[in-house]
Amino acid sequence: MPTYIVLMNWTEQGVRDAKDTVDRYEAARPAFEQAGVQFRDIYWTVGPHDLVTTVDAPDEETLSAVLLKLAGAGNLRTTTMRAFSADEMRGVIGKMG
Repeated sequence: MPTYIVLMNWTEQGVRDAKDTVDRYEAARPAFEQAGVQFRDIYWTVGPHDLVTTVDAPDEETLSAVLLKLAGAGNLRTTTMRAFSADEMRGVIGKMG
């Protein structure tokens, strides 16, 4: 299953409700899992992003749908990057010809 790094930033609403961030994550997790998206890791960070997550999802469409629904709640905006394991990267390199 593909792995993705999702960088998250709080909106103004998200900052106002920051004290509930862990509870919001725990409440949202079952909906992600029901859609087939599994959290590997989540970190609350200092710097240009407020949260960094690693997730596995069956495809970009599924992950995009779940993240759009999440963003629709108004607390977060996301940036998503496809991540490759060492073995997956060997496959990419092998296709270089």
